[in-house]
Amino acid sequence: MNNELLANLDKIHTTELGAGRIKNNLGLAAEDIVTWCKEKIKAANSIIRNGKNWYVYVDNSVLTINAYSFTIITAHKEKNENKKIM
Repeated sequence: MNNELLANLDKIHTTELGAGRIKNNLGLAAEDIVTWCKEKIKAANSIIRNGKNWYVYVDNSVLTINAYSFTIITAHKEKNENKKIM
């Protein structure tokens, strides 16, 4: 697992719009979205950096975090495109 994102947990933040988007996309009731996201980052199945963003995969969700500003941009449920019912 990549330690750069974990080493900068204290820098992670989001905007008011970002917090609303994350709550809506994941159906969360949590008030403190940043704290919720930090806990999920610590428990992540995998953390991948692709270009300017980090992608944190945890609990069938994906958090997208800007790699330079450490701003949580969005989060969404992981798509199961590879799983097909026959």
